[in-house]
Amino acid sequence: MIRNRTFALFYSFVLLLGLGSITVSAQVAPSAFKSGVSLTAGGMVSGFNTDYVPYKLVGLGAYVDLNLFHGIGVEAEGRWQRFNQFEGVSQDNYLIGPRVKLHRFWGATPYVKVLGGFSNMNFEDNVATGRFSTVAFGGGVDLRLTRRWSVRAIDAEYQIWPEFLDGNLKPYGLSAGIGYRIF
Repeated sequence: MIRNRTFALFYSFVLLLGLGSITVSAQVAPSAFKSGVSLTAGGMVSGFNTDYVPYKLVGLGAYVDLNLFHGIGVEAEGRWQRFNQFEGVSQDNYLIGPRVKLHRFWGATPYVKVLGGFSNMNFEDNVATGRFSTVAFGGGVDLRLTRRWSVRAIDAEYQIWPEFLDGNLKPYGLSAGIGYRIF
């Protein structure tokens, strides 16, 4: 009888210890997890070789980056290249697509992107305008200044306009700007 009582007491102790450890581990939430979702909006200045006229177009632009999961997200950008025109030629781009951040180091975050959309072009002396499908390959580096502000130090982009009149048009250029993290 003493043996049965000791046996029951031992198993009761093990059961209470096991239940206690389950409740203790449930009290603490991991502090290393945070949401990977963020939204950044910014403005930029661009210089592009148009692949159509001998002058480089300069313009202003805006971008929005929505990061969905640990550096994988979507970028949308609009660029209006209206300065330094040659005979009235200008190009505007409206693009969206996936963006992937690479390994971050020392406050610098390199990224790559593939965007698609369309571009509008105004031809010489306002004779005609056209809308052309556009695919862009690019990448760059964002530098974090504060928790909310960042500098887009460089953004390089190579575009392909596959249905441009009788062939392809392949503009390329660089941009730089500043961004604000909304959340």
